[in-house]
Amino acid sequence: MAQDFERSYSSSVSNASGSPTTLVTSNSDDALISIRCVNKYTTAVNVTVLISSSGTDFYVIKDAPIPLGGSLELIDSGSKIVMQSGDVLKVYADTASAVDVLTSYVDSIST
Repeated sequence: MAQDFERSYSSSVSNASGSPTTLVTSNSDDALISIRCVNKYTTAVNVTVLISSSGTDFYVIKDAPIPLGGSLELIDSGSKIVMQSGDVLKVYADTASAVDVLTSYVDSIST
């Protein structure tokens, strides 16, 4: 069975004092295969990525620095993070609208 590859892009990531920006809300068993955070601001920024599951936040990374002109790849070398139905992938930075986030995932993992 063919896999259903999906993507989510966000260029308006909220800042740490606001509500985190939702990137993906899982409606089945999904596999995150790439999360890339890109600094498009004029100075270094810090980014936090988390998964909310059943009312609890689990950090993928917390307050990670991204230098001016740099990016941060959070899933690499064939790694995956599985999200179950209802899990929500969220992100925020210490400066609003300073980070683009590009996420790739497999929707409805088949067995």
